[in-house]
Amino acid sequence: MRLTKFRTVSAGGLEVFYREAGEPGAPKLLLLGGFPSSSYQFRNLMPALADRFHLISFDYPGFGNTETPDPREWDYTFDHLAEIVDEALLALDFTGPMGLYMQDYGGPIGNRLICLHPDWLRWQIIQNASMYEEGLTDARDAIHHCPWSNGTADTDALLEAFLEPETVKAIYLTGHPDPTRISPDNWNIALQFLARPNAHRAQLDLLCDYRTNAERYPTWQRRLRRDQPKTLIFWGQGDIFSTPAGGEAYLSDLPDATLVPLNSGHFALEDSLTDIVAGINNFYDKNVKCPRPTLAKELGRTA
Repeated sequence: MRLTKFRTVSAGGLEVFYREAGEPGAPKLLLLGGFPSSSYQFRNLMPALADRFHLISFDYPGFGNTETPDPREWDYTFDHLAEIVDEALLALDFTGPMGLYMQDYGGPIGNRLICLHPDWLRWQIIQNASMYEEGLTDARDAIHHCPWSNGTADTDALLEAFLEPETVKAIYLTGHPDPTRISPDNWNIALQFLARPNAHRAQLDLLCDYRTNAERYPTWQRRLRRDQPKTLIFWGQGDIFSTPAGGEAYLSDLPDATLVPLNSGHFALEDSLTDIVAGINNFYDKNVKCPRPTLAKELGRTA
C-alpha cells in the first residue's frame, strides 16, 4: 500500500501545504485542482497512480490547509497563485519534464507555469478546465465577464452566490448521475475552509480576477497550435460550469488529443476514478513513455 505523505514548503513567505505520493525518480505528475476544493480532491487518485508516478498537489493560498493571508495585504490573483506554485516547485526541486493534470483553476495556473517553463511540460491531462469561450454555462460566463471593480458592492453581489452553501454543494453534485456516490465530506470540508478568517474575501477576489484568464485564452490557444503537446482530456459532461462543447473545443487546436467524455460533473474523480486511472495509464503507455526497443535494435546495439 503506497501512502500519501502530507508536508509543507515555504514559498512567498507562506507555509504551503502539499500532498506527495510515489517515489522520487519516477515520472513526475503535478496535480493542479480547482474551486472550491483543494488537494483533497486528489486524495484517491494519488495512491492509485503512486506505483508508477511521483505526484505532488498543492493547496493554494486561501485553499485547504495552506495559510490565508489578509486580502488587504496579499493579492489573490491567478498570477500570484502561479508564482507561489512555481516557487514551491523550485524549492522542492520538482522541475524538469513532467505531466500536468489541470482541473478548473488548475488550467489557468498550469498555463502560466508552462509559459514560465515551457521545457517542463512533457504531457498534459485536462479535466474540466476551460480554455475556450465555447461551451460556457451561464454560471461560468458570469465569472468570465465579471466587471473588474476591485471588490465593490456591485461585484460582490454578483459573485457572493458562488460561495453560498447550496451553490458549493451544487458544484459537487450537478451532473453526477448517482448523487449517493458523492461524499458530503467534499462540500462540508470546502465550506469549513471557506468559513476561515480572510477566506471568503480571498475567494471573491479570485472569482473577480478570473476575467484575466479569459483574456489570455488566445495566447494559450496559439501555444497549443504551435507546440501540439501530448494531451489527454477528461470531460464531465454535466459540469455546472462548462458544457461538453468546452472539452470538444480543444480538438480544434489539438486534433491528435484524446478526448474521453465522462458521465459525470465538475469533480469527475468522485465517481469516475477507475476510468480516469485506466485512461491515464493507457495514454501514458501509448503516447508518452519511451517505447521499449525492438529485439532487432537490442541485438544490433549488442553487436
